[in-house]
Amino acid sequence: MTTVRGGLVLVLGGARSGKSRLAEAMVSESGLEAHYIATAEALDGEMTERIAHHRASRPAHWTTHEAPLDLAGTLKAIDLPGRVVLVDCLTLWLTNLMMAERDIPAAFAALAEACKSLSARVIFVSNEVGLGIVPDNRMSRDFRDDAGRLNQLIAALSDEVYFVAAGLPLKMKG
Repeated sequence: MTTVRGGLVLVLGGARSGKSRLAEAMVSESGLEAHYIATAEALDGEMTERIAHHRASRPAHWTTHEAPLDLAGTLKAIDLPGRVVLVDCLTLWLTNLMMAERDIPAAFAALAEACKSLSARVIFVSNEVGLGIVPDNRMSRDFRDDAGRLNQLIAALSDEVYFVAAGLPLKMKG
């Protein structure tokens, strides 16, 4: 495989669709120095188990960075040519922002601005949550709407966009 340098990639899909597996394969196949930005926080036992499983499944030579809130700052801090950065995932990052009562539009703008100047290849993973029923409460509707806006923003900036369902990737852009 030809080594890919630079550029943004967005991998979308539903829960357990295979999106993280596809993104991890892209990192492994890139031939670049691998960095992983984890946005999840272990706030309960079940999430602690999920995080432990994800850590155990990643190759030991990948460098992990925790960024539950400052995703733009973390991306800028670790950006170098010759690196591939996997961000898993944007929707957990959005959840963290909402729970911390952060300014969502400002956080999105900061991420978009950071993305415009990155020299590393960055692969974003995000859930597509807008395909189901209309949620029955305001916070869930706000989350769904903000996630849709975030996915559109990153898709517009990305060189490649994939949608994954049942483990099958569909290339949508690039």
